[in-house]
Amino acid sequence: MTDTPLRRTPLYDAHVRAGARMVPFGGWEMPVQYTGIVEEHRIVRGAVGCFDVSHMGEFEVEGPAALAALQRLTTNDVAALDVGQVQYSLLCTPAGGIVDDLTVYRLAADRFMVTVNASNIAKDWSWVTGHGGGARWRNVSLETGLVAVQGPRAEALVGRLADPDVAALGYYRFARSVVAGVPALISRTGYTGEDGFELYLPWGETERAWTALLDAGRGDGVAPIGLGARDTLRLEMKYALYGNDIDETTSPLEAGLGWVVKPAKGEFIGRDAIEKVRAAGPRRKLVGLTMAGRAVARHGYRVLKDGRAVGVVTSGSYGPSVDRCIAMAYVEAGLAVVGTALDVEVRGQAKAAEVVRTPFHPPAVKKG
Repeated sequence: MTDTPLRRTPLYDAHVRAGARMVPFGGWEMPVQYTGIVEEHRIVRGAVGCFDVSHMGEFEVEGPAALAALQRLTTNDVAALDVGQVQYSLLCTPAGGIVDDLTVYRLAADRFMVTVNASNIAKDWSWVTGHGGGARWRNVSLETGLVAVQGPRAEALVGRLADPDVAALGYYRFARSVVAGVPALISRTGYTGEDGFELYLPWGETERAWTALLDAGRGDGVAPIGLGARDTLRLEMKYALYGNDIDETTSPLEAGLGWVVKPAKGEFIGRDAIEKVRAAGPRRKLVGLTMAGRAVARHGYRVLKDGRAVGVVTSGSYGPSVDRCIAMAYVEAGLAVVGTALDVEVRGQAKAAEVVRTPFHPPAVKKG
């Protein structure tokens, strides 16, 4: 029996030429870093960086039943979307666990696109087609390249190449455009806490747009950025990563994602189970932790209170923008209060930590 070969994005050759260190991620061969995670992180916070996120999945759904299908499948209120607007949302199981987190794009009155996590494409496709009856679904993941341009100089860079310009595009809005001659759907969204855009491009023309962005951004200090810095950037924002911080065993209310659960819209998969958690109160909550020293709290490390196990770390790293070791962890609800002193068990030793307000780093934009 042989392992399934890793997929490659349309930018694979460009990454190799640029000296990226390639690693397996979600079934894909992806760049984890080019010059170094900390340096790349700081480029995004201080200037502008380009990320290859073509491994993400995209499904289109259309027809008179499309809205009703998405209303049943997702937790947020899709009917509240205007054409040209984006919405963060969740797919949940009947038991209230999270199948995936995603973004929903309203392309027209009865046509939508959803963007899902790379590692969940097959699972999500089965889920939406199995539960989204009556609508016409199309998996366009392997037709669609995706480049994220993030940082305080992102608007200037994309604006020089886009026709029409993107300066007037609002947050969590999108528009059709052309970037360096390549047709694009440009979305003012991202996963870093910085201003920026995500460019949906034809698979075969993605490298053309990528090269143009890096060439045009030299004066802005642009650089290609790997998944390592993408992870530290999103961690500083306390943005959840599927498979680490959320999965089918976690409730949206435990994960602090109750703001995308809209029970007033009517029935959707998982609604009753989520509302039972709401009524009783979640037994655990996802919190931000800062470590007292330089010990790094890693995924799976135990969280302790007076020697007793009270939770588990889901994500942790050094945060370059805050110059602290930071983490996300599920802890007992009664210990989720800001200022609570805890410990994290690091290689058999209890290391001091504290529950803190999040995001760890002030966002340039508000996710919502």
